Amino acid sequence: MGTIVMAGAAVLVVLGFGNHLYWLAAAAVLFLYLRYGRAEVSTSSGRPSSGGSMPSDYRSYRDRRDKQAKWERRYRRERPFESRRQEREKSK
Repeated sequence: MGTIVMAGAAVLVVLGFGNHLYWLAAAAVLFLYLRYGRAEVSTSSGRPSSGGSMPSDYRSYRDRRDKQAKWERRYRRERPFESRRQEREKSK
């Protein structure tokens, strides 16, 4: 994808010697690619975009998991008989 965008920008720059609006179009294409195109590729590869930070997907997953575990602990603490009955049914 990046080579296509770079080639297109190079063509627009060459055409820009005849009409300067093509230079503006090349700048806009490069700006949009750097702003939106590369960020999309880096997040879809599964690697964090910055050095040591976790991706927001994993952070939100971990937050949901921790919140669910907290509610399950609270449920077991507040309803011990019901939670034991559910565990017995699960083990059958």
